[in-house]
Amino acid sequence: MINRDWSDLSLTRQCKLLKISRSSLSYTPVGVGDETLNLMNEIDRVFTKYPVFGSRQIAAYLPRNGFHAGRHRVRRLMGIMASAARQCIGKCTRGYKGPSTSKKRPQHPIYPYLLRKLPITRPNHVWCSDITYIPVQRGFLYLVAIMDWATRKVLSNAR
Repeated sequence: MINRDWSDLSLTRQCKLLKISRSSLSYTPVGVGDETLNLMNEIDRVFTKYPVFGSRQIAAYLPRNGFHAGRHRVRRLMGIMASAARQCIGKCTRGYKGPSTSKKRPQHPIYPYLLRKLPITRPNHVWCSDITYIPVQRGFLYLVAIMDWATRKVLSNAR
């Protein structure tokens, strides 16, 4: 949309009209190097093996396998990998497969929240259920739990 040969409007004025940064005209994106790709693969392998690890624990674990990266770099790369995976959900036919939960359907009714002003004072008064997914090497496992709100005891679970 920017015309460099246009004499009526300067490049700065064109950028202001389009609400883009003037420096973005000269920017050329830099690709990801092989070293960074290898590090990202190792972070993914460690995170798949230990899904509770955060960036600090992964950065501390990496030297065992010959990789060295600081916590902030690991955190940045984990963010890039997570955003790439989120963009891929629903679009990719192979590779990352995301969970299929919480999809709104316009034809389904929305029910009112009946427990808003109800005091929960005894066991077996109110139960709740929760579903979560656990990433494994080739997809996800779903975990369903039924709990008692008063005691926070898990009454049943299924995998």
